Amino acid sequence: MIMNNQLLSAKELANLLSVSTRTVWRLRSAGALPEPVTVGSSRRWRASDVSEWIEAGCPKTV
Repeated sequence: MIMNNQLLSAKELANLLSVSTRTVWRLRSAGALPEPVTVGSSRRWRASDVSEWIEAGCPKTV
């Protein structure tokens, strides 16, 4: 279960979407994922953004 205030790493997002981490980065580059936030030098996705994106049918975001 995903908590709405949780931040997901690329690995966690990949597991959630059943894809590889490389595919997560490809989807991000293609504008097909919600924009991540930067935490230090890391990129993280807000679980709430990902949940909304999935519920909307995974539309392209760009």
